[in-house]
Amino acid sequence: MNEIDGHPERIIPDETSAGIVSLHLKRYDFAQPYVTGKRVLDIACGVGYGAAYLRDHAMEVVGVDLDQEAISYAKRRYAGPHNLSFLQADATRLDVKDCSFDVVCSFETIEHVAEVRKYLLEMQRVLVSGGTYIVSTPAAAYSTNRPSNPHHVQEWSPVDFESLMREYFSRVELFSQLRRETILALCLKTLDVFKVRTRLRSLALPRGMAKIAGVRTTADLQMHDILIVPGISRRATEIIAVCQK
Repeated sequence: MNEIDGHPERIIPDETSAGIVSLHLKRYDFAQPYVTGKRVLDIACGVGYGAAYLRDHAMEVVGVDLDQEAISYAKRRYAGPHNLSFLQADATRLDVKDCSFDVVCSFETIEHVAEVRKYLLEMQRVLVSGGTYIVSTPAAAYSTNRPSNPHHVQEWSPVDFESLMREYFSRVELFSQLRRETILALCLKTLDVFKVRTRLRSLALPRGMAKIAGVRTTADLQMHDILIVPGISRRATEIIAVCQK
């Protein structure tokens, strides 16, 4: 996993804690009902673990990433079945025909893109009429083009992110990704015990406190510890938009 200044940006499941992988893989699990039997494009697929997860449900999955090293890893580690392939390409200039895919998944990508409008027009172009674009991004308290994460070009508040999606897609439904938590864990965070909220970006509790509160630390999370629920939650760490062309 590549990490600079405490911000993980490249997840390699074989080298990453199960909890971090679960946080990312949960979004692919969420997408499964939308991709079943469909032609799917996974934008910014990284090393390909998410695309590999979708191949068991989709008719065809094509994973795309700008980084050639990541694509080479994906081909070595995950390629093989007839319905999964990988392509090195820029998401704003895809070498695929118009209306080629039923579903486009793009998780934790758009905040990295400098030419957002060009990118969204490209997502429109490659989708069939009535196709589905599933996109996630960090849930920021307010929209900014100077986020604290040095890898991000911009971040959006949930309301602004929904407005952006509605400029390009006819139907938009928002979901919140968050952690399943006990009442005690929520109380500890609300009280800001030991200044946890200021020290830890994801509002996670230290291991000892997590055990007392009956929750898992980030590194130990399992898929069922993570929820994706309709609407905008103030506890959301990421926002997911399901958009229809």
